[in-house]
Amino acid sequence: MNPLLSAIAFTLSIATVQSENWPQWRGPAQNGSSTEKNLPSTFSKPENLKWSVAMPGPSAATPVIWGDHVFVSTSNLEEKAMYAMAIDRKSGKVLWSRKAGEGLERDKNSNYASPSPVTDGKVVIFFYGNGPLVAYDFAGKEIWSRNLLTEYGRLSDGWTFSTSPLLHEGKLIIQVLRRSDPYLLAIEPATGKNIWKVTRDGKAVAESRDGFASPVPVEHKGRKELLVIGCDDLTGHDPVTGKELWRWGTWNPERIGHWRQVPSPAFADGVILACAPKRSPIYAIKAGGNGVLADTDIAWQSEPRSPVSSDVPTPLTYLGDFFVLSEGGSLSRVEPKTGKSKWSIKVSAKGAVQCSPTGGDGKIFFQDFSGQTFVVNAEDGALLSTNALGEKGENMIRSAVAIAQGQLFIRTNLKLHCISK
Repeated sequence: MNPLLSAIAFTLSIATVQSENWPQWRGPAQNGSSTEKNLPSTFSKPENLKWSVAMPGPSAATPVIWGDHVFVSTSNLEEKAMYAMAIDRKSGKVLWSRKAGEGLERDKNSNYASPSPVTDGKVVIFFYGNGPLVAYDFAGKEIWSRNLLTEYGRLSDGWTFSTSPLLHEGKLIIQVLRRSDPYLLAIEPATGKNIWKVTRDGKAVAESRDGFASPVPVEHKGRKELLVIGCDDLTGHDPVTGKELWRWGTWNPERIGHWRQVPSPAFADGVILACAPKRSPIYAIKAGGNGVLADTDIAWQSEPRSPVSSDVPTPLTYLGDFFVLSEGGSLSRVEPKTGKSKWSIKVSAKGAVQCSPTGGDGKIFFQDFSGQTFVVNAEDGALLSTNALGEKGENMIRSAVAIAQGQLFIRTNLKLHCISK
């Protein structure tokens, strides 16, 4: 074979191996990380910007990507409705746009398009905070639809419901933690039919009963579990049946009524990270337990009011460590076994930071309310760049950065940007 052709073929094979899909909110590894390489460290509206697509309204949802399809959940301000969109990854052309539900918001701080879509390469499923649950094929044809509000009552009694669905081992998993009749639900992705539905309650009171986190799958010493946090408790469940395997919840003994949970759990090196709200500590719980766990099952906890805290962003698991991002813009790299911080930095955010961090190519990506995207060196915590993608006047941008097929996908309120070297 011609040496030049051999080199080209080898390069293409490497690119194929490294290219990944981003099928759900926390990516292919379900922890916010990607194995992709050669990602840009700096970008702006002219630099490394492949395309931008205008959005009809804001959304905190993270785009998901499968092959050449980019799927986006969004609000539509003009119609006061929820929409599902598909965009061509290579060109930025809108392939289809479908009205998936009526309504816009429950409160002024968010809207019903906060949950991220999810796909298995066959169907793409969109879920909205006022109940619509709709599955489409990749051509935009509706396969099935349900409304969980109509079937089981409203999803939240406080702030706007924002849990993202999880696709795991052939099941669509949704958690609805609320003040009355909280539950976990497993659904067949192809048909929309229930596989199981179990009650998931706790002793929490008032707002502490409301949960905004998403379920997380983990495997430890051969045992597969779904991690669920909310109602004052962290629990592990059998993915096959939904049965509760263990429960921990010693962090709110006084039953404070504003202990609502937003960050999802994180897992690394045999410990599960649970983030207490309102600048309270994070807790590392030893994995592998059974029944009701006690204080002795806490591996470590961070110091009160330390930078290692998160009220909203879900911690990233990457390069064997946790990366904990606070609402104030402090990012810390933390050893799972000990809780020791390898480094901690604070970025100059404009407004709060409520998006969850993403890791890839030795870098950490996250954005603030204004649409500034920060790129941090994962090894030493050095700030590599601050990249302004938001439009003038944009605020409360919360979408996490998605990585797929060698590109970054960054959603602001007004646009979806594709970043590529």
